[in-house]
Amino acid sequence: MTSGHHRPDHSNRRVEDPALGPVLARYVRQVADELGVPAEATGYEVSDTATAYLGLAQEWAEQPDRDLMLVWDEQLGWYVAIEADTPDETPHVIAYLDSEAVPPPAEVARFVADAVAGRATSRDRPALPPADRAELADRMHGTSHAHR
Repeated sequence: MTSGHHRPDHSNRRVEDPALGPVLARYVRQVADELGVPAEATGYEVSDTATAYLGLAQEWAEQPDRDLMLVWDEQLGWYVAIEADTPDETPHVIAYLDSEAVPPPAEVARFVADAVAGRATSRDRPALPPADRAELADRMHGTSHAHR
């Protein structure tokens, strides 16, 4: 990531939900492995909202000078956005993954490739059902075991 760009505050150390935290960490690592994202460019947080962050090395043709990030949110699922330049700037979402909240890591990787290439992705914010953290943890646990 370029120095000075705003990165959401996703710390690997701030985990408040013992059921979701460890499986979210494994799931994020699985997605990062599919994308070739190093561990130091990832993070997650489980607090009032569970989120994850992956800094992407890919460039977006429409703004090649801006860094991209892949973000997961328990309420929105996965989306690709342009990193904010300043703390008060809202990241610009370029695509949402129109899928379930916890898709397989390979599906997330295909989504990122499509979003970066400008192919058939949704810019509409998804309407996912309210997240049940125990169910999310079960899905993440199953996904990470299925894709080793």
